[in-house]
Amino acid sequence: MSNDADGLDDFYAQIAHAEPLVIAQLGQSLDGFIASRTGDAEFVTGEGDHRHLHILRSLVDAVVVGATTVIADDCRLTVRHVPLRGPRPTRVILDPRGRVPATAHLLTSDDAPTLWIVGRRAEVPRGLPSHVDVLRMEVDAALAPADVVAELSERGLRRILVEGGGRLVSAFVEAGLIDRLYVTTAPLLIGDGVPGLRFTGADALSDALRGPSRRLILGEDVCTELVLR
Repeated sequence: MSNDADGLDDFYAQIAHAEPLVIAQLGQSLDGFIASRTGDAEFVTGEGDHRHLHILRSLVDAVVVGATTVIADDCRLTVRHVPLRGPRPTRVILDPRGRVPATAHLLTSDDAPTLWIVGRRAEVPRGLPSHVDVLRMEVDAALAPADVVAELSERGLRRILVEGGGRLVSAFVEAGLIDRLYVTTAPLLIGDGVPGLRFTGADALSDALRGPSRRLILGEDVCTELVLR
């Protein structure tokens, strides 16, 4: 691929300056799982997809994950494999019940600002590090994707990457909030495990979600970009 003036491959140049922007990324097996039944997701996709994900992170203001992903993976959500193209993206945890432990990497490491979004009754420990900002929303259960986007936009976080897990990405897709969806499929069959994209579909295939698409070959994996709005 050729590069544009910003040093980006053509594949990413189309989203480099779009604002507002909500994108989502999932890596899954050919049969649609993002992890095994035990939660093992370490080798679903390869190094090419990991670099692709870090490029996406480098292009946004905020990276959004759910509490289940944080608890299962103790993720870092930083840009490590590619150069930063601006300020470090804010790590956003959607945790209405306050399930994420205070020992989680996102809450203890100051390598990026972190916004912890919890519900009105969630218990949050005192004395959190200065890089963690707690936002309490008036909910007790699931956070509405539209409300999350609105809150982030008010904070100047208008370029958003919804990274995981599968239920969270699916909720944003079903809410009609994703501009571009990136799904990387790896050449393996898991058979049973943690599902990737699942949402209420249309009865007729003519009404299925579709739009312009592009493909990016990432070693043995294939990333498909679907423009949804």
